[in-house]
Amino acid sequence: MPLIGTFGSGDVRGFGFSRGGVRPISVDYLIVAGGASGGDWPGGGGGAGGFRTSFPGGTKIEINKKSTTITVGSGGAGPSGPAPAEAGRGGVSSVAGATTIESAGGAKGGGNPANVPSYSGGSGGGGGHTAPDAGAGNVPPTSPPQGNPGGATPPGFQAGGGGGAGGAGSNCGPMTTGQGGPGGSGSSNSISGSAVTYAGGGGGGCYWRGTTGGSGGPGGGGNAAPASPSTEQPFGTGSPGTDGLGGGGGSGGTHGKGGSGIVILRIPSTEIPSGLAVAPGTNTLTDHPSGDKIATFTVSGTLTI
Repeated sequence: MPLIGTFGSGDVRGFGFSRGGVRPISVDYLIVAGGASGGDWPGGGGGAGGFRTSFPGGTKIEINKKSTTITVGSGGAGPSGPAPAEAGRGGVSSVAGATTIESAGGAKGGGNPANVPSYSGGSGGGGGHTAPDAGAGNVPPTSPPQGNPGGATPPGFQAGGGGGAGGAGSNCGPMTTGQGGPGGSGSSNSISGSAVTYAGGGGGGCYWRGTTGGSGGPGGGGNAAPASPSTEQPFGTGSPGTDGLGGGGGSGGTHGKGGSGIVILRIPSTEIPSGLAVAPGTNTLTDHPSGDKIATFTVSGTLTI
């Protein structure tokens, strides 16, 4: 996969602030990487983006730099047009920063018939029809785990689901059913003040006429497209993973793209500096009833303290 600056595609590099002569503040964080796209013909579901958080009850991060760049990773790209069968594309990084916290992007699902394997990442891609092994999740390893493996594919004309932050992708059904494997479930977190489920895996594809693609995992995973009712061919495009949740894309005749990631910082009421701001305006700074401030980055920007 191509490199994005100093970060490998699929990486999410967390907090890495340097001293800047300002009063340090301690914040909770949530970093979700971009999810991967699913594979084609019928390929495995895309793995969800890696999921790392300190909330609730984890170790906060100290911010000590006046202005910090926050980079929000995109999801793995969808198809550019009619194309031969191929694997999906891995998710890209989200970045924020103090002690380095790194969360890996979603791993692409296996493709068919090019014998393209699934890949490993924050959550693993599902195995494809001709490359049945599932991709590993939580790569590189973190504690607690940032994701789970994809589902495997026994011989047949279907594929496994992509892994999610809260559970592994499911293996596909037996050859006699042609059922694609569902994507793994995501993880719920309320750092924003409301419970939101992030990083669900994409559904695995199917092949036999009239069979059903795997459903996307809760947390933004995309559904796989159903097979054609009249021919033994994949039908349509898999649903994309949800942007802002880091969901994996579903498989299909052509794969669905992965969902973009998100970075959320929660600044305690006792730590809020007078110059706190986020940019650009697409990102938000909101008040929590407790008095905390919630900085939400859905696109790349800056945090000023």
